[in-house]
Amino acid sequence: MILTGKHLNRRTLLRGLGVSMSLPVLDAMTPAAAKSATTKSPTRLAFVYVPNGINMAHWTPQASGKNFEITRILEPLKDQRHNLTLLTGLTHNGGRALGDGPGDHARAAASYLTGAHPRKTAGADIKNGISVDQIAALSAGKQSRLASLELGIEDGRQVGSCDSGYSCAYSNNISWRSETSAMPPEINPRNVFARLFGNGAAGESPEMIKRRERNRRSILDFVLDDAKSLRSDLGTTDQRKLDEYLYSIRDIEARIERASKGEVDGGFKMDQPEGTPADYREHVRLMFDLMTAAFRTNSTRVATFMMAREGSARPYREIGVPDGHHPLTHHRNNPEMMEKVAQINCYHFSLFSEWIQKLATIEDGDGTLLDHSGIVYGSGISDGNKHLHHDLPVLVAGKMNGTIHPGRHIVYEKDTPMTNFYLSMLTNFGVKAETIGDSNGELKGLSELA
Repeated sequence: MILTGKHLNRRTLLRGLGVSMSLPVLDAMTPAAAKSATTKSPTRLAFVYVPNGINMAHWTPQASGKNFEITRILEPLKDQRHNLTLLTGLTHNGGRALGDGPGDHARAAASYLTGAHPRKTAGADIKNGISVDQIAALSAGKQSRLASLELGIEDGRQVGSCDSGYSCAYSNNISWRSETSAMPPEINPRNVFARLFGNGAAGESPEMIKRRERNRRSILDFVLDDAKSLRSDLGTTDQRKLDEYLYSIRDIEARIERASKGEVDGGFKMDQPEGTPADYREHVRLMFDLMTAAFRTNSTRVATFMMAREGSARPYREIGVPDGHHPLTHHRNNPEMMEKVAQINCYHFSLFSEWIQKLATIEDGDGTLLDHSGIVYGSGISDGNKHLHHDLPVLVAGKMNGTIHPGRHIVYEKDTPMTNFYLSMLTNFGVKAETIGDSNGELKGLSELA
């Protein structure tokens, strides 16, 4: 712990044997003399990806502007409509065939954050583009312990062909550090937890993990003395914040322990790699909560999350849909199949909405975590039956420290590049990029008041 004068250093850590825990923003981290000055909390940026497109009839509002209606899929966030920005008309041209034939799912994921048209190959000569999250991380990583977090739910190969001659690296990643290097998502919550709270970027050592598990000890046990010492120096409000934070970390840790043992809180078990949750719902919730902890402690300011890999054929028996997701999207306008796709879309969004509602309640400096974040939700395909890459589903939750004025549905001219939106998001994040993918200028309208 580092106490400077009568205030707490923002980089204060709770330390113990093999463990270091960052803290959330506390009032004590702002000196009294500076409280009247402009002290903004850091801006966070996240991209949440859902595969196989969306039943757009249940996504896109008919009205634009402030008076847009809440559609069926958006219903769980109706109370947060003032924090939502819906964008219609954006396109990823790089997701289209452009002479390469089939492979829309691989191209959808590969182009989603890069705006690039991936090279069609199943070999080692993959080529894509640098993704918007990694452009942001290159700058933000200097101010946080981890440059970025890449999370996922389904294990995916990085070699071989996964879609009509396209490498599996395209289907299973949305984050790309360079044209030839993807950032594979971590699907095991235990590994993410260790990375966030162990000493060093690699997380706890294997020996440390085994010692904790053998003695059935919480990671909090190792920092308890430091936490007690810190708490005695804090005011009542900060004590409450610290207690809530430590409780949330212990809750995540306990849930990871239960999930890794195959315990299921409702829902259905799925075949997953050893150590990962068998229950989809709890797996997703854990990953969202880990992102919350990472943002809350400024461990990272940039994250991506694939709620399933592109082309996923996962069934969702827990909501009464035993059919594979991807096959259902090839519905050929069959009403029963289209309804099942809509149910899956609603299910994904309901889990996302839980996270957004939680971010809106967590204090963060002069606002909430949601106030200081830009959370993008969407897919690289609109209509999964036709494999369309225009009029993509795009939702932004949050205000990005006042650089976005939400509560609107903005309709853009057809085939407006999605990458123009990414340029604007980077500017709002504090990073000036000349271009990304097929961009031709920043997207207008996000910061306007009307």
